[in-house]
Amino acid sequence: MDQEAVGNIVLLAIITLISVVQNGFFAHKVEHESKTQNGRSFQRTGTLAFERVYTANQNCVDAYPTFLVVLWSAGLLCSQVPAAFAGLMYLFVRQKYFVGYLGERTQSTPGYIFGKRIILFLFLMSVAGIFNYYLIFFFGSDFENYIKTTNRFP
Repeated sequence: MDQEAVGNIVLLAIITLISVVQNGFFAHKVEHESKTQNGRSFQRTGTLAFERVYTANQNCVDAYPTFLVVLWSAGLLCSQVPAAFAGLMYLFVRQKYFVGYLGERTQSTPGYIFGKRIILFLFLMSVAGIFNYYLIFFFGSDFENYIKTTNRFP
């Protein structure tokens, strides 16, 4: 790959790799809690603490493919920097959700709600990128350049 192509995706790749490390951390927590309760073997049932860790991890795993799709779509089709920033914020929110779920369930609610909003933002960025592509394709008008032109300060 040439430097320009890598430069267009490097932030998205960094966020993706950080999310993989976070997934490993969550899985380690589940494994540790399972072994603490059940000895050496991994089982899906156990104490309330294990159930919470397992459920929090499962909820994060369920939303992970959606996050990756909208992160990369927004970054490639619209703009890499805001998409990467939103992705980083999502990872912080997901961490807050996971840790909050281990305590009182009400502690996880803010993380869950804000995470949904970040996913919506990334989705809207993706739609805007697709819309801009078709504006260029059919009308020859680049909305992104129009925004840059109108937002210039004298």
